[in-house]
Amino acid sequence: MDQKVHLLDCTLRDGGYYNDWDFEPVMVAKYFQAMSAVSADFVEVGLRSFESHGFKGGFAYGTDDFILNLPIPAGLNIGVMVNASELLKYEGGPIAALQKLFKPADQSPVKLVRIACHAYEFEAILPGVAWLKQQGYLVGGNMMQIADLPEQEIEKLANAASQYPLDALYFADSMGSMTPDQTTRIIGIIRRGWAGAIGIHTHDNMGNALANSLRAVADGATWIDGTVTGMGRGPGNVKTEHLVIELEQFRQVKPDLTPLLSVIEQHFRPMQVKCGWGTNTYYFLAGKYGIHPTYVQEMLSDSRYTEEDILAVIEYLQSKGGKKFRAEDLETGRNILNGGSDGHWNPAEQLSGKDLLVVGAGPSARRHRAEIERYIRNKKPVVISLNTQASISADLIQLRAACHPIRLLADSKEHTKLPQPLITPVSALPDNVKEVLKDKPLLDYGLSIKESTFEFNETSCVIPNSLVISYVLAMAASGRANRILLAGFDGYGADDPRSHELDRVFSLYANVEAAPPVISVTPTKYKIDTTSIYALGGYE
Repeated sequence: MDQKVHLLDCTLRDGGYYNDWDFEPVMVAKYFQAMSAVSADFVEVGLRSFESHGFKGGFAYGTDDFILNLPIPAGLNIGVMVNASELLKYEGGPIAALQKLFKPADQSPVKLVRIACHAYEFEAILPGVAWLKQQGYLVGGNMMQIADLPEQEIEKLANAASQYPLDALYFADSMGSMTPDQTTRIIGIIRRGWAGAIGIHTHDNMGNALANSLRAVADGATWIDGTVTGMGRGPGNVKTEHLVIELEQFRQVKPDLTPLLSVIEQHFRPMQVKCGWGTNTYYFLAGKYGIHPTYVQEMLSDSRYTEEDILAVIEYLQSKGGKKFRAEDLETGRNILNGGSDGHWNPAEQLSGKDLLVVGAGPSARRHRAEIERYIRNKKPVVISLNTQASISADLIQLRAACHPIRLLADSKEHTKLPQPLITPVSALPDNVKEVLKDKPLLDYGLSIKESTFEFNETSCVIPNSLVISYVLAMAASGRANRILLAGFDGYGADDPRSHELDRVFSLYANVEAAPPVISVTPTKYKIDTTSIYALGGYE
């Protein structure tokens, strides 16, 4: 068995999830020079794929013609990765798919082919390994999401691999949840059935990527993946620049770091600022609970998701299970409540026939605070504030509303100090939220979530999401308010998804026959009727 430690950089493959595999040519040229200078054993230049939905750059397909036109220095070994899922669904089967994708190795610039497999795909793809070896390629099998598999299952996969001519059997810390001790455990189990070279691909959700990689080397792994600056899905991977330093003694090469550090500062660091890979508390939680990092990556790239939304989804996936990414789970988790509730409080008791002034957190509420307060004192609308915000004098606020369980938990101490009764869907809240608020005066107005829907009942509503403004709009309709005046709902930029979402909420609401009119009394970018707080007769 080859004991040399191989450093494989897969930046152009794993990093492509952030830019659709469309890397800038100038950066690519400098990157290849940097990989040559640090004596990377292999560079994985991307995927080799049939997938044709949407635009992707050349590194998503990694064809021989594309690779031959890249400025690759002499002596730099090239690899590509294929996904087992594509090979297995190919009409003629995996070998027919590979025949379509690969020429014999002596006619190709590619030396290494790695196949990424889930456990349930692994054995079905192994005949393809034999075919690739017959064509002259080095072949790696990458087992994903095996950290939580039973020992017997891992050992079974390792035994199956031993029946085929794999050059390296990889395992990936797909959820970024492993510790060095768990790394040792996995390698020990693999060794029961596999005597060949072992590789590892680590993710950095919990900040353990480098430690896990080095522990793997100490335990005999000889193929180690990294990416420049850790560029990769979600929290990213172990950083190649750190591996180069730490593996120097094992690889017995003296790397020149200057070109690598230069391309990092000139190109990768600005990309990282723009795209945002790298670990944070959300990724740490995802790793801790075994949740696929793509959930966090998608939410962080979508400004509609607030901090409490992200935490709500993570909490939801912790109980539901989130090892496999499903886009529909994002909205379900974002709107999480313990089912629906009927409620017990009828808002008509306080709102019927009256104007409702809803005070939001936008800067305009503070800027026009004096006039808003004069209007309240003179006209005496029912005044409701969202969550714990206080843009106007607290003694003028009669009610508060909150319905997002994570936001409620985060604000719970503040709510207990505020004197106003809190309108909230009590029976739908998680037990930990109800416990914190047990001594708070609560008005139980029921809530259920249903996409694109507003429905109003005496003591409950159905709304399209868990936004507190949706909840308050429905409450006003249930309570037969005269009209709804909004102060401090400034809105966001035209291209901000939050603006589109709120405009959609207001539009859905306006189309319901029983809905009172909504009017902003301070400047707003939302597509709603607007007047001026100064025109409402506050001095009459």
